[in-house]
Amino acid sequence: MSNNKKLLIIGGTGYLGQHLLQSFSESQKSFDLSIAFTHHSSSPPNLLLQSLPHATPFQVDLQTGQGFDSISHTFGQPDVVVNCAAISIPRACETNPTLAMSVNIPSSLVKWLSSFTESNTLLIHLSTDQVYEGTKSFYKEDNETLPVNVYGKSKVEAEEYIIAKCSNFVILRSSIIFGPQTISPVSKSLPVQWMDSVLGKGQETDFFHDEFRCPVYVKDVVNIIQILTNKWISDGKKMGLLLNVGGPDRLSRVQMAETVAHVRGYNTSLIKHVSTSSIDRGVKSPSDISMDISKLIQTLDFRPMSFQDGVKLTIESMNP
Repeated sequence: MSNNKKLLIIGGTGYLGQHLLQSFSESQKSFDLSIAFTHHSSSPPNLLLQSLPHATPFQVDLQTGQGFDSISHTFGQPDVVVNCAAISIPRACETNPTLAMSVNIPSSLVKWLSSFTESNTLLIHLSTDQVYEGTKSFYKEDNETLPVNVYGKSKVEAEEYIIAKCSNFVILRSSIIFGPQTISPVSKSLPVQWMDSVLGKGQETDFFHDEFRCPVYVKDVVNIIQILTNKWISDGKKMGLLLNVGGPDRLSRVQMAETVAHVRGYNTSLIKHVSTSSIDRGVKSPSDISMDISKLIQTLDFRPMSFQDGVKLTIESMNP
């Protein structure tokens, strides 16, 4: 086997995808790594291509699998595939469940991987804390999955599909991912930046006090994926892992906003406490999907940073 290893990021133009491309590009000097990524739109952002000249883009339609063949011919079989592509806006999933299922269940990707004669690829798949029902605190990986919305259901089906069809995989159930903006800015609003902008303008803003998550700093998620990639490349032992990936803090939106206000010195009286039941978001949302991350810490010997530390780094990364 050649020493050159190949990494493919599915959904490389999204928020996590761009952060992964950036980090792996920086570390590819230290070990011989070829990097490719897929994008859905007709052309990937110029800014991204200019910043990462060594990453090869491929246009792929995940619903049909169109585009995977050209990866086989031009790039070859990847050693590691990280799947960050999803329709992850819960309301969009409710509106179009068929589309959500066909994109979020990676059937075309898994079928393509199984077309290689040797099953030498590790699939790292991003799932969500929204697979849990949200009726208790600190869910463990082996607790029952009972999603309350289409997004959660599509992600549970994706997990079941991967477990049934793949012999070498890691499923990461991620909470809200926050952190710095990407090289080519993503269109979705980023949680800390949005809180900073409304509070910084002195606007009174409503925040939920009764919905709990464990927000995780984006570079921690990237580190976890790098640890798993290095593990597979160095020891070649197949995995079948399911891990909760969250930060160490169980927080409501109010507590998140208060942290941003404290770090910035904003007036916390701008933060108005409201109940999730007072607002119709067009989609049912789980109340408490905080996660126990002890399996992550034990398995990878890695501790995600606190929300406050992540907020400080996010704010430092913004233009002063």
